Order: sequence, then structure tokens, then C-alpha cells
Amino acid sequence: MPHRHPRVSLARALSKLGYCSRTQAEELIKADRVRVNGLVCSSAETRVDLDRDLIEVDGALIASETKVYLMSNKPRGVVTTRSDEQGRDTVYASLRGEGLPWVAPVGRLDKASEGLLLFTNDTRWAAGALAPESHLDKTYHVQVDRLVDEQFLKRMRRGIPSEEGNLLRAKRVTLIRMGNRNSWLEVVLDEGKNRQIRRMLEACGVRVLRLVRIAIGPVSLGDLGKGMCRHLTMEERDALTKAVKRVKPNW
Repeated sequence: MPHRHPRVSLARALSKLGYCSRTQAEELIKADRVRVNGLVCSSAETRVDLDRDLIEVDGALIASETKVYLMSNKPRGVVTTRSDEQGRDTVYASLRGEGLPWVAPVGRLDKASEGLLLFTNDTRWAAGALAPESHLDKTYHVQVDRLVDEQFLKRMRRGIPSEEGNLLRAKRVTLIRMGNRNSWLEVVLDEGKNRQIRRMLEACGVRVLRLVRIAIGPVSLGDLGKGMCRHLTMEERDALTKAVKRVKPNW
């Protein structure tokens, strides 16, 4: 089956490329100031392919911003949003001063959770990584407030009924180490239900002391410092792309 490139309206295309708002784009198109593949286009609803069609305004080629792919190490207590009405620190603090274009987080971590968070301005790449069909593994290290045994681990693997009647299940749960009063678990999820690990453990009467995401697919947090960010290497980005399975071909 041939690859299908996504097509959007011309007005939306100019907006997605960051040139202007959709309303402004409609005015430019109406004034015959926009060309597609060298031809004047007078309809804002004309469908164009952002990957293939050449769009010009007043003779100047409009290009999308360079695609950016980042990872950050989210600290505990920071919220995954651009701004917060309560004045709390956000994950965007780690991106300040980097001279970056607009980027968005790929998925979320709740305020109390830490670890690996991806950012990009490539919306189709992000959608592929987040698609439920991808079953992309996400690996967490979780500290709990008690010593656990094999029976507890088996219960986590079998699945925990939620209040909504769904079964919350981890792909893998293993014991990393135990102290005198608490344990560290490695939990791998291949689905993205809201607060899934916390809800599973709460249903078992277990309190989470720390929850750290250490990997998304083949990309690991490594030794990236708390509150720091860096660009993904080309190898990391390619490996993550290849790891996404059974996703509609919209990358």
C-alpha cells in the first residue's frame, strides 16, 4: 500500500507552518497572494500536502520550522504544562534559554512523578508515539512503602480492577531491591491509562514514595541531570520511530 501523506486545507497549512493565523491566511488567499506549486490559489479550502507541496506568499517560499526532538529529566513537583494559573513551576523551565521553537510534551507525567519526558514540534511524530496502537513500552522505577513478595508481584502482573471496572495491568513487574522498610520495583507499561501505576498500587493498599520514568521504548534517561534537557540523537530518534508498531502510517 503506498504511503499516504496527510492533506490539510491551505489556510490551516499556513497556520501549521507558523506563518500566520488561519483567519489571516484566509485573507491572504482571498487576495490572490498565495501560490501552491507555482499557481495562484484562491480557495482557503484547497487541500495541500505539507510534505510535498510548495507554498508561497508574495513570492516567498513558506517553510516549516526545523523539527526538534528533546528529552528532559522532569523533577518532582513540576507540572507538565506551559503555564500554571497557580504559579507552580512547569516543565518548560528546563527549556528556557535554549533558543528553541515552540515544542510540546509527548505525553505527560503527573506533578509527583519524575523522569523522562519527551518534547517535539513534530506533531505527527508525537501522535505516532502516543497512539494506543503503538504499545510503546514505558519503564518506571517505583519505590513503595513496604517489603513486597512474589505473591504481590503476581497480583500486579495479573491486573488490578479499577473503580471504573477496567483491568489495570502492567506488562512486566520485577523487584529491583529491598531495604529495611521499602522496596523498589521496575514496572513496564505498554498502555497509557491516567495515573495507572499509582492507581494499581493504591488499590493494593500500597503507597508510592517515588515514581521515576527511566525509559520510553529504546530511549533511556541515562545520566541526564534533574531539571536538564538535551536533544535526542539521530540514533535515538530513529530507534524510537522504529519501535512504534502497528501505527497508521501518518508519520
